Amino acid sequence: MGDAIDGILEQWRRERPDLDLSSMGVFGRLAQVMRLLEPQVDRVFTRHGLRQGEFDVLAALRRAGPPYTLIPSELSAVLMMSRAGMTNRLDRLEAAGLVERSLDPADRRSFRVRLTDEGRRVVDDALTEHAANLARLAAPLTPEDTETLVAIFRKLLGGPLGNPPERDA
Repeated sequence: MGDAIDGILEQWRRERPDLDLSSMGVFGRLAQVMRLLEPQVDRVFTRHGLRQGEFDVLAALRRAGPPYTLIPSELSAVLMMSRAGMTNRLDRLEAAGLVERSLDPADRRSFRVRLTDEGRRVVDDALTEHAANLARLAAPLTPEDTETLVAIFRKLLGGPLGNPPERDA
């Protein structure tokens, strides 16, 4: 039994039989999964007063372990985002009382970001619900399916997708 992507691929095979479109099927389905997944994940974070990116910051601080503190450049690197984008997230989280910023005693030009007790409570509650939600969404997969997908995604991320060529300046 086919899906919508199969229909699209069949149309392309009819129009362009000279092309190998198997990769289009892989990435089309991956894009479809992500489009369907995003709102279901966002609903969980919204219930906890968070956006996805804010959860990511709180989770990075929580994973760091006590004293749940990192400098912004460490957060930017862990979350693979610009420092400017990080500043906006930190501003919102600080205003909500979920993180605190203080001058870094080791480098007075920088500061440290610390998860507050309330931030820890919020991220722990959100993570508990998030993990249950993802388990529910992945329920159709067997443990073997999950292992296979992980191996496949690692392979993709180790190739050109995860290592894009440098752009010309």
